[in-house]
Amino acid sequence: MASRVSTGSTAGGGSTTGGGSTTGGGLRVEDLTVRFDGVAAVDGVTLDLDPGHVLAVLGPSGCGKSTLLRAVAGLEQIETGSVTYDGRDLAGVPTHKRGFALMFQDGQLFPHQSVADNVGYPLRLRHRPRDQVALRVAELLDLVGLPGHGDRSPTTLSGGERQRVALARALAVRPRLLLLDEPLSALDRGLRERLAVDLREILNAAGTTALLVTHDQEEAFAVADRMAVMRAGRVVQSGTLEEVWRGPVDGEVAAFLGYATVLEGEAAGRVLAAGGRVDPAGARSGAVALRRSALRCTTDGPLHGKVLAARLTPEVTRLVVAVEGIGEVPAVADPDADVLVGHDVRLTVDLGRAAVLPARPVDHTP
Repeated sequence: MASRVSTGSTAGGGSTTGGGSTTGGGLRVEDLTVRFDGVAAVDGVTLDLDPGHVLAVLGPSGCGKSTLLRAVAGLEQIETGSVTYDGRDLAGVPTHKRGFALMFQDGQLFPHQSVADNVGYPLRLRHRPRDQVALRVAELLDLVGLPGHGDRSPTTLSGGERQRVALARALAVRPRLLLLDEPLSALDRGLRERLAVDLREILNAAGTTALLVTHDQEEAFAVADRMAVMRAGRVVQSGTLEEVWRGPVDGEVAAFLGYATVLEGEAAGRVLAAGGRVDPAGARSGAVALRRSALRCTTDGPLHGKVLAARLTPEVTRLVVAVEGIGEVPAVADPDADVLVGHDVRLTVDLGRAAVLPARPVDHTP
């Protein structure tokens, strides 16, 4: 059974089960399978990416996301399925003739060339006139926030600046599709967060269609319009960022998206009830994924527990609380609250910081 995801807008919002491209153009990957030594690295994936959209393929290392991107680029042999763009099947079309550009996590700049020469390299390969190259390079350096850096050596730049140069080079020939393979993963957390926001703005300003693969959910949320979550070579969930974040299909997806705890059965029902939601079916067979801040200490909360651990941060005090009828769960308290290990506390539930997961199908196998 193929995994499907569409980035096209629909009247009722996004879908987790596919559908065709709404414009008839853009990228179409259909029933794509790639195997290494007989093992499927990508297993029957179907997706559409409309022009001007950014799709993030999110998943842990080894899930097949980079192999999928490389297959789209023409760098991996496809066993079954197809890759088309604007309705044209790309089977047999070499990478350099697909009109795509690739950007990797290390940027792969030429250290012996200036920043301007790096950015202009794809244009010189296409024998563009020198004055056109200079004009385009200046335009791109301004776009990525590096005006006046053309004469610099890449070796004198910071990691974030080098990635901006790599992005400018990738955009130089106005690719119809930009393929981004973990482009920010080599940067430290703070810089990665800032550059992810800038990357989104740059892609929007350039009107670029992009396929991003990443293991970092915060990067995906910062850069993309839509998201597909991969696991073991397959797309297990897709949709708008809001749809995927608010409604993970299972506990494994919820954990990967950053939810701290998944409760099932009676414990899930108690949390739902404490949050003001009566859901007998959820209490019996569903599950609830909780962010670390879903439970908060108050003076009159409906849940009772004992503090097992407490750690002060600049914004909140992070707790681990043993809650009656639920078990050990994360919670938060105001940083100036007098909450210590061993204290009895009461907790409220913010269901806006929780996600109710679908009930698992009942196995009737004898």
